[in-house]
Amino acid sequence: MKLQQLRYLVEVAKQGLNVSDAAEKLHTSQPGISKQIRLLEDELGIQVFIRHGKRVVDVSKPGRAVLEISERILREAANLKRVGDEYANHDAGSLTIATTHTQARYALPDVIRQFMTQYPKVRLSIKQGSPTQICEMVLSGEADLAIATEGIDRYRELVMLPCQQWNRSAVVPEGHPLLQLQRPITLADIGQYPLITYDFAFAGRSKMQKAFESAGIEPNVVLTAIDSDVIKTYVGLGLGIGILATMAFEPQRDTQLRAIDASHLFEPSTTRIGFRRDAYLRSFAFDFMKRFAPHLTDEAIEQATHQGH
Repeated sequence: MKLQQLRYLVEVAKQGLNVSDAAEKLHTSQPGISKQIRLLEDELGIQVFIRHGKRVVDVSKPGRAVLEISERILREAANLKRVGDEYANHDAGSLTIATTHTQARYALPDVIRQFMTQYPKVRLSIKQGSPTQICEMVLSGEADLAIATEGIDRYRELVMLPCQQWNRSAVVPEGHPLLQLQRPITLADIGQYPLITYDFAFAGRSKMQKAFESAGIEPNVVLTAIDSDVIKTYVGLGLGIGILATMAFEPQRDTQLRAIDASHLFEPSTTRIGFRRDAYLRSFAFDFMKRFAPHLTDEAIEQATHQGH
């Protein structure tokens, strides 16, 4: 039994049972993957994949257990390598952060600049996605750290630590009627116009969804995006009013738009930073977390890691 065989198994499952896609992802040949999986099945005495001819069509019942254990073994193998790297190359390595566009564009630049100055030998990578995609990237090992807000509560395999709170503004084109109001904006005011906001804003039980439901208002959401800049672009075209993180509005850049405070309409959201509960984190990953959320300490992170056990 070899780690490479386990990698092949897991990748085939990850690619929707498509062996060709798995071979392309792993930079190897389809026959090579098929042969190694067959050898592993022979060694285990079970069929991991169900086949019709040469095509893999499903995972067998024992195969599901094999895949789960294989994923765990591969994670622990990666942890072993990190332990070695931590002591052999203390300030060198790689760190992959999965986050939303808003965090990457508006909250992280200063932290990343400081981090790269402190750790010039660490290769930093940022992957963007929706909160669900972000968590899945960390769970699969594609990323080391997740930074997200909505939709992350259900991932018990992740340790998610609160970092900072933020709220929202309504963004409108210059000259919009809402700018003439002599009072704070209301949800009823917003409900009169087409709405452009984040993909995840009305997913599950988000703060925005709860606010509109409590007010008995059905918003007319005409466009959603994961990118604050995309939202602002379409607001500028007059397609609707935008609801986005206040930090994403930049008066110096967004000169054709105006922001209206909406923090009184929605509960504040909490940005969290997290990682797999069973991951061995390099010391520079701890340092990155503490730079992003200065109130975090090594002890607080360790304590949160073990609370779920």
